[in-house]
Amino acid sequence: MLPDIQFVQRPGIIEFGWGHLAADLLPRTELLRAATWTLTHDAPAALTYGFAQGPGRLLALLAARLAVPETELMITGGTSQALDMICKQLTQPGDVVLVEAPTYHLALRIFRDYRLRLVMVPGDQQGLHVTTVATLVRLFRRRGERVAFLYLVPTFNNPSGITLSATRRAELARLATALELTVVEDEAYAELWYELPPPPPITSFATGSSLIRLGSFAKVLAPGLRLGWMHAPATVIQRCTQSGMLDSGGGVNHLTAHIVLALLQAGDFEPHLLRLRNALRARRDVLLEALARMIPSGVTWQPPLGGFFVWLRTPPTIDTTTLLARAEAAGVSYIPGARFYAGNGGRHELRLAFSMLSEADLIEGTRRLSKVLRDAL
Repeated sequence: MLPDIQFVQRPGIIEFGWGHLAADLLPRTELLRAATWTLTHDAPAALTYGFAQGPGRLLALLAARLAVPETELMITGGTSQALDMICKQLTQPGDVVLVEAPTYHLALRIFRDYRLRLVMVPGDQQGLHVTTVATLVRLFRRRGERVAFLYLVPTFNNPSGITLSATRRAELARLATALELTVVEDEAYAELWYELPPPPPITSFATGSSLIRLGSFAKVLAPGLRLGWMHAPATVIQRCTQSGMLDSGGGVNHLTAHIVLALLQAGDFEPHLLRLRNALRARRDVLLEALARMIPSGVTWQPPLGGFFVWLRTPPTIDTTTLLARAEAAGVSYIPGARFYAGNGGRHELRLAFSMLSEADLIEGTRRLSKVLRDAL
């Protein structure tokens, strides 16, 4: 029989590779209450075909929360569906898409589905190099090649955990305006900060430009909801909502959108988000303490200030792709760094996700990984 879900626990393996919430972090009580209210009091609207842009009441609530016009918002089936829609509406095969190095590996897969040419933009601890973006855009345009957009995860980057500085966000917004460059800002983790809120979104530094911001309820509520939102110029929203799929289907995940609307209206979201931040911060701290105590010298990492991930860098003698088989034989798994690069790179890096594991598994998984790394040095 085929599985019901993507993740299938392999016996004896502690899975650092899966970046989603543990079952005990899912707001089941709040979602049950919201679903019950929706089907009791809002069923006629929730169970029919929806407005292509999304339920008006949810759009109004999000617009107030994000301080943006409703005409610049639409509901999406999560970030993945939003990226697919952007590629479908705004690109042609062979277009150049600039991406961070490293970046979200499954976004790269979506872009490749549309036969886009992926070009990496390097960065540092302050985020991607904006000057390199400018250089690349001008270079490709001189060659007569079209740059469709720049894609980045600027806040608690997946996989590196790095946050683009406020200075560079402002620089990038100015550059996007000056060069008429579309920037797709994937803010899936922006609300999962642990000490201090991150800098404002890139879209807040410029108006009237081709800046697109994506948000998701997958990381803060539950991935199975398949619900998110897109903030973009009204012309982009109109182009996306006029698709035949949305017209025929009546919007995206209409019933789910009404359930999330009920949860937000009930005031259940903010208390849940606070509990979630506290729980994830505790898991992060357990992992960081275990890494500091057990991981051999020569392996480095930067403590993340939010999000789900810790990004490890190994000495050049270790290839993390090759090492994975040995790690899994020892009962621990991770995602090799090479998967997060559009080209060469990442062979001496790996991503650990702490969002799905218990504190006991974080410690034991680190112990197993440290032995594998030590044996490989």
